[in-house]
Amino acid sequence: MRRYLPLLAISLMASTATPALAYKAYISNERGNSVSIVDTETMEVIETINVGQRPRGITISHDGKYVYLCASDDDTVEIIDTATNKIVGTLPSGPDPELFVLSPDGKRLYVANEDDNLVTVIDVETKRMIVEIPVGVEPEGMGMSPDGKTLVNTSETTNMAHFIDTETHEITHNVLVDSRPRFAEFNPDGSEVWVSAEIGGTVSVIDNESREIKHKITFEIPGLRTESIQPVGVRISEDGTKAYVALGPANRVAVIDTSTYEVTKYVLVGQRVWQLAFTPDQKYIISTNGISNDVTFIDVATDEPVQSVTVGDQPWGVVVAPN
Repeated sequence: MRRYLPLLAISLMASTATPALAYKAYISNERGNSVSIVDTETMEVIETINVGQRPRGITISHDGKYVYLCASDDDTVEIIDTATNKIVGTLPSGPDPELFVLSPDGKRLYVANEDDNLVTVIDVETKRMIVEIPVGVEPEGMGMSPDGKTLVNTSETTNMAHFIDTETHEITHNVLVDSRPRFAEFNPDGSEVWVSAEIGGTVSVIDNESREIKHKITFEIPGLRTESIQPVGVRISEDGTKAYVALGPANRVAVIDTSTYEVTKYVLVGQRVWQLAFTPDQKYIISTNGISNDVTFIDVATDEPVQSVTVGDQPWGVVVAPN
């Protein structure tokens, strides 16, 4: 005989069968010498880790097991085990590591060494340096093409985006952009790389085939002086339709339609927004707000700020790992 469950029981089963996804966001606090861990479901700090001096760039292994952190004033990259949230080792980063990017296969880490005008290539498995690549003055931004063949480094003082062949470790193209380029982000199909210029106040969209600037995005916010609008971190959605740009002391994140390169919205967040990271399900994008010592969750569907969370002293970078 077929049995029917009461409606309430069915409802309870349905609610417990599909729990909300929870992720952990790791935030590097530059002046606090710490990493704050935020539960993205409750939007609360669940742990704080003491790390090396002046932590800035932060990323995660593709399997989610390890967080890599630039301890800039210690001239090293620290390895954090995400299961225990303990530092379990270091990598030979070169002097003053600021930002880095992991290769698509997860085997190599490419680190910008700001003080030595070098990009250091590290074998993650052996924890050994493979090569140092001379680039322009004050390298910072690091972008990797989805196929892993091309690395783009931005040099703040040289005002260039350097295209580097990851097989030969040679610079193949130098593209002049606006003043103080800080970040490089490829779109999902690898056809474009977006480079932010902090002092220039623009984002240059560079064609990855011709290695020429195809469009330059500018920003205007009523009531704000032009010099207050300083593009820094850039992230492009997984489906390639929207780009988000952190605008520094403008305290806003710009939302851009990637098909038209038009700004569709400015999202007000905390003070001096610096870097950005999506949650793996693309539900939220999180901004680090260095002066207000918090991070802001932005709903990607509505592009509205949802919640700001107080973290450590001067949050700089952010990466999100699945629980």
